[in-house]
Amino acid sequence: MSDLQAPLVRPKRKKTWVDYFVKFRWIIVIFVVLPISATLYFLIYLGDMWSESKSYEKRRKEHDQNVAKVIKRLKERDAAKDGLVCTARKPWIAVGMRNVDYKRARHFEVDLGEFRNILEINKEKMIARVEPLVNMGQISRATVPMNLSLAVVAELDDLTVGGLINGYGIEGSSHLYGLFADTVVAYEIVLAGGELVRATKDNEYSDLFYAIPWSQGTLGLLVAAEIKLIPVKEYMRLTYIPVKGDLQTLAQGYMDSFAPKDGDTSKIPDFVEGMVYNPTEGVMMVGTYASKEEAKKKGNKINNVGWWFKPWFYQHAQTALKKGEFVEYIPTREYYHRHTRCLYWEGKLILPFGDQFWFRFLFGWLMPPKVSLLKATQGEAIRNYYHDMHIYPEPGFEYERRQGDTEDAQMYTDVGVYYAPGPVLRGEEFDGSEAVRKMEKWLIENGGFQPQYAVSELDEKSFWRMFDGDLYEHCRKKYRAVGTFMSVYYKSKKGRKTEKEVREAEQAHLETAYAEAD
Repeated sequence: MSDLQAPLVRPKRKKTWVDYFVKFRWIIVIFVVLPISATLYFLIYLGDMWSESKSYEKRRKEHDQNVAKVIKRLKERDAAKDGLVCTARKPWIAVGMRNVDYKRARHFEVDLGEFRNILEINKEKMIARVEPLVNMGQISRATVPMNLSLAVVAELDDLTVGGLINGYGIEGSSHLYGLFADTVVAYEIVLAGGELVRATKDNEYSDLFYAIPWSQGTLGLLVAAEIKLIPVKEYMRLTYIPVKGDLQTLAQGYMDSFAPKDGDTSKIPDFVEGMVYNPTEGVMMVGTYASKEEAKKKGNKINNVGWWFKPWFYQHAQTALKKGEFVEYIPTREYYHRHTRCLYWEGKLILPFGDQFWFRFLFGWLMPPKVSLLKATQGEAIRNYYHDMHIYPEPGFEYERRQGDTEDAQMYTDVGVYYAPGPVLRGEEFDGSEAVRKMEKWLIENGGFQPQYAVSELDEKSFWRMFDGDLYEHCRKKYRAVGTFMSVYYKSKKGRKTEKEVREAEQAHLETAYAEAD
């Protein structure tokens, strides 16, 4: 942020063809990516409608048949000749900036492409049983009309249940319910040997239950999950609170928005989000569910942020800095997916004029471009350009609780950094990899974590300093994942992975569980 206040003197970076391609990439996005994206979204919607037209009984029958195919496929693998197991999903389909280079090595594919159905919505038990490729848009479309919702709903429509469990999922309600994986009550996993098991926190597979989150699919193949549902109302009453001052003031404003200093739990909102626009200005948003009767009372403002021509949400929130604190009511599902059309701040980088009214009005209905298509059309040189430019409580926290902590849980803050660094925008030299390494070093020293959907510069020793590998390695060995599924470090590691490198790493895992911690 110091770059924004007093730019450092850096030498100008020599431009290459990649710079010009990125600058004019919007041409490909408008004429190729957006039309194909809109077509794909429509076809996916039709597929979802076809799935919803089937009875739950029929969906569960198809699910059982597909699980049997997965088990059969795993049992066909010859460990001596075939590569390590991974899904048949194409690397560019995954949502996230992390390379999926591990699939370039020889591997044994298992197709999970049919696992995209909601298997049951149980209103009595308040549980949704879903397959791993069910995405957030699909499940919110099914549950919100019932005045039900997942406790944690990630903002982007395309994010899948499997990705949020095996990777990382968080939302504005996580101060109440934790990460997405914390709302799961059972996992259905096909293990390395082809056994189908159901893991819960208190059955014989409880160790596997606690090891699955963040494991990136390296312990087994997730084929279904049972997830907690909560009752919701038709609207979100959202209050926009501008905060101005130094970074400490902004941070305190964020804490005060959802963790009252007096400890009064009745003041804790259902949703909280903070956006920092520069080193001295931010907007904190707190939301509580509201009925349609309340929202439609005289004098209340309803804002349908999901309409294609509406201002991008982060820019709409920014208006609070000028007009002061205000309140409005947003339809619940539209609030959940408020960042979908603009892909947070990233839409502005992809389409520099995408936020203009004329574009939103004429072409906003085509937004957003599918992240998978953006990745598929960028090539390795462009991907590397973006890379270069672009949880456990602490021991003893219960004895010195800070604002937001409870008796049995410590409060963490999820920080997302979007758009581009100042030096890049000014055309100066900037070492993005070194910046990431400094951030990772700071996280390790301060008990923080880096989600592995992001680009990581961690070496193996640093990776296992950041994450506690005891339970993970215990489950890798107990459930025979070693030699069948790739280690989570090597699956997350930046850069290409050769088959020789992967196999040597797996052998090292057998000899030493993980690199020594300090």
